[in-house]
Amino acid sequence: MVSQKTIATDIGFTHDDFAALLDKYDYHFSPGDIVAGTVFSLEPRGALIDIGAKTAAYIPLQEMSINRVDTPDEVLQSNETREFFILTDENEDGQLTLSIRRIEYMRAWERVRQLQAEDATVRSLVFATNRGGALVRIEGLRGFIPGSHISTRKPKEDLVGEELPLKFLEVDEDRNRLVLSHRRALVERKMNRLEVGEVVIGSVRGIKPYGAFIDIGGVSGLLHISEISHDHIDTPHSVFNVNDEVKVMIIDLDAERGRISLSTKQLEPEPGDMINNRQRVYDMAEEMAAKYREKMLAQQQGQTSTPELQEELVEEELPAATEE
Repeated sequence: MVSQKTIATDIGFTHDDFAALLDKYDYHFSPGDIVAGTVFSLEPRGALIDIGAKTAAYIPLQEMSINRVDTPDEVLQSNETREFFILTDENEDGQLTLSIRRIEYMRAWERVRQLQAEDATVRSLVFATNRGGALVRIEGLRGFIPGSHISTRKPKEDLVGEELPLKFLEVDEDRNRLVLSHRRALVERKMNRLEVGEVVIGSVRGIKPYGAFIDIGGVSGLLHISEISHDHIDTPHSVFNVNDEVKVMIIDLDAERGRISLSTKQLEPEPGDMINNRQRVYDMAEEMAAKYREKMLAQQQGQTSTPELQEELVEEELPAATEE
């Protein structure tokens, strides 16, 4: 029979022995590692987390979520086990600093990259505006919509709190740049109901030296100066005024760039009618558009009967492919 004294001697275990054992099995946690941890204690501005290190690690309140939180119990519960990101090396007390926010950021960027690859349309509320555009959140990340990619007649300031459909323009985690387009989302939606060769009615929204921007049902198409008339035009201002109602034909739909190209030249019964007899152009628009579509179909099917007609089609369609 083993004596009580022998048992005490055999299981003797000092504090130094325990420290040596911890050193032997220390996992040497490093910043950037993702580890499992259990919530040990909730503090007013953070929480202590057991990740198997010598000292309980600490997660400050600001690192608990990609979104703003006011108290730790909004995110964590006592004895809860979850993943944590090691943010810093041990401090002078041997304590590591952890983050949940960093994990959420990494997964959010992964998700938006996937959404961009799918060319997905997302919806988000505008939470602020500035001189350059509007700010939204996508998967918790701050995104920016440039003013040139906001398609609405409302002042930018009135967009705060409004939900917008958006397409991705730029997703760059290294530069922390997430840029989106409201215009592209609207154009894509509109494009699903539009066809090349279709006649639409719009309103002149703006005039530039190179052409007129036409609002067609809430999206903007470009009527390039070269597509206004067969006759030479010095400036679009000589033909149109802002707010003019116009009848135009769609000659190109570029979903990738979110652009619609328009033409009145292709609707002219006679060269120069847009300058000399605009009403005749509008009255015969559907008839001229039907002829245009027939020529397009013949070209696509390789049924153009003469070299002259083939050359005519190439000359008519060249501006849609090269100008804007």
